[in-house]
Amino acid sequence: MPEKEGAPKKATLARTVKDKWRSKHWFKVRAPGFFQYVEVGETMASEPEQVIGRTLETTLQEISGGADIGKAHVKLRFQIERVSGEGVAETRFVGHDLTSDFVRRLARRKRSKIDTSLIVTTKDGVELVLKPVAVGEQRLQTRLRAELRHRIRSLLTKWASEKTAAEFVREMLQGELSKNLAHGLKDLYPLKKIEIRRSEIHGAIAEETPHPEAPAADMASPPEGPEGPGAPMGSPASETA
Repeated sequence: MPEKEGAPKKATLARTVKDKWRSKHWFKVRAPGFFQYVEVGETMASEPEQVIGRTLETTLQEISGGADIGKAHVKLRFQIERVSGEGVAETRFVGHDLTSDFVRRLARRKRSKIDTSLIVTTKDGVELVLKPVAVGEQRLQTRLRAELRHRIRSLLTKWASEKTAAEFVREMLQGELSKNLAHGLKDLYPLKKIEIRRSEIHGAIAEETPHPEAPAADMASPPEGPEGPGAPMGSPASETA
């Protein structure tokens, strides 16, 4: 009968699905040295090669262990590059986004929003795609918006060329870059708010914290002051491995 013939096939399919799940393993995902190698999550796969290229997201507040209070709207993206012998997936930082609800709150009714996009290159040769957004307290004329957009692009290009990728990204994530932009634009117009709403990192940021697997003799002394973007402004970063 058709019903009896179909039963073995269903059982075989169920066993196959169950066996696939049994063959999978959890891999811990670790941020790069720029973020003190903190754990950012876990991912599952049958083989280590399958996790390479996957992207994970977390917030700046989560990765800093709550040190960056009020940074839950800053989403960080990490891409897995390799798996270590301990079964830990190592990543590189590939960019950030501001949450859509945060961006919507910036530009309310009767406010003028200025969007732009540009590519900058840091002193150490790392290329970044930046998408700033600026908000005026009232509606601005087209000519003024064009002048502000041109000034934003000029300042970001200049500052990136004078800093390493680590320095530039740290200032961007901690908000110093936005403050400097607002100061550099106030002679044109005192903007209500300016933020880098999205970034894409095309290249690897130099590691600033010794890798936890490195031999003790090769581990350099940690730099004084904040070591990464998760460190509170004006105080040393807490080390997390």
